[in-house]
Amino acid sequence: MYEKTFPNRRFNLTYKFLEKHINQSESILDLGVENPFSAIMKQRGFTVENTKGEDLDFDTSNIESSNAQVVTAFEIFEHLLSPFTVLQSIKANKLVASVPLKLWFSSAYRSKTDMLDRHYHEFEDWQFDWLLEKAGWTIKNRQKWTNPTKKIGVRPILRWFTPRYYIVYAEKIEQ
Repeated sequence: MYEKTFPNRRFNLTYKFLEKHINQSESILDLGVENPFSAIMKQRGFTVENTKGEDLDFDTSNIESSNAQVVTAFEIFEHLLSPFTVLQSIKANKLVASVPLKLWFSSAYRSKTDMLDRHYHEFEDWQFDWLLEKAGWTIKNRQKWTNPTKKIGVRPILRWFTPRYYIVYAEKIEQ
């Protein structure tokens, strides 16, 4: 249904997962600055606010002051030294988060031109699950998908069969 309206396969799969779990009447705090996917959520009828580009390892004030009912975090936690702190600071009771998975045949992403665009963590699914559970979340649904490329070589072929992205829907554990 969305294949022709989304810029890439990942956005299509992410939106389908979000739509399955989150109602458009629920307000969303999207971690990270406004981006192409937060614009898509708004175009599709979601009410979305973004954090302002602050370093979330040091400053969680926008998360703590938000009254959003849902927090989304699409490929954000791998850039943080301490995603645990951010997860604990969320007041919303619902979370939709995705992370790139650690690939045995490829080293962690590190931009050669942007010193801030690096992955401190590339999780295995069980590690991300454990992090969420330890921070007070219970996972209600999860999904993985591959990220095929049209390049030629052993690693590009492996990307057709090896999941690259992991997305979860979680709810805060009542205390």
